[in-house]
Amino acid sequence: MSQALIRKLQNFVKLSAAEQRAIERAGSERVRRIGAHEDILREGDKPNGALLIVDGWACRYKYLEDGRRQIVGFSVPGDICDLNVFLLKEMDHSIGSLTEVVVADLSRETLEGLMSGSTRIAHALWWDNLVANAIQREWTINLGQRDAVERMSHLFCELFLRQKSAGRAQGNSCDFPPTQAELGDATGLSTVHVNRTLQQMRSADLITLQNKRLVINDIDALMRQAMFNPSYLHLDRDGAHLDAND
Repeated sequence: MSQALIRKLQNFVKLSAAEQRAIERAGSERVRRIGAHEDILREGDKPNGALLIVDGWACRYKYLEDGRRQIVGFSVPGDICDLNVFLLKEMDHSIGSLTEVVVADLSRETLEGLMSGSTRIAHALWWDNLVANAIQREWTINLGQRDAVERMSHLFCELFLRQKSAGRAQGNSCDFPPTQAELGDATGLSTVHVNRTLQQMRSADLITLQNKRLVINDIDALMRQAMFNPSYLHLDRDGAHLDAND
């Protein structure tokens, strides 16, 4: 159940077989399935732990009083939705499913047990949390500085590499279920502008997007278009000095 998380954490630190089994147990204790377009946690709810996305896609979002929505993050298999969210008295944003999702509820006790039982797991989870913060900074830059094509290209590069790091991409393609309206909520663009932007990217032969599947026709060209620097995802084994020997 937790293979995507294990695969992603091993981009930071090589975990032992025992450590992998501990993560697998933690991710298999409290598992539930949720339908598409349902709230998993609502703003104002009391969080009891962190959510691990086992399968499917979710998003974090906030509504304005007039009904407008801003998606502040997409969550793909292997993602923990805010490692320290259990410290909050109440949720300050909502988490909802984009597709049918399988989630594992990781209690505070479970997370603390994993981290106290293994320095490597603790460091890998902290690295993962640092990457989550870095992703938020890039999203801020997206909204503030990049134009529509750069914005969309950057988002596509990021989501492809995040899925690839968790073993969820195949060659140059990956799942990509967000609708144009959801892409607009994430990038601050109208649905019409999203449609026009995607047409422009298709015409440039950068991507093929069909049947909820993204194919990146030329990853180097897409990265150049987005001015994308993948260093913020820290996929270069920063924790190699902590690698397990078994």
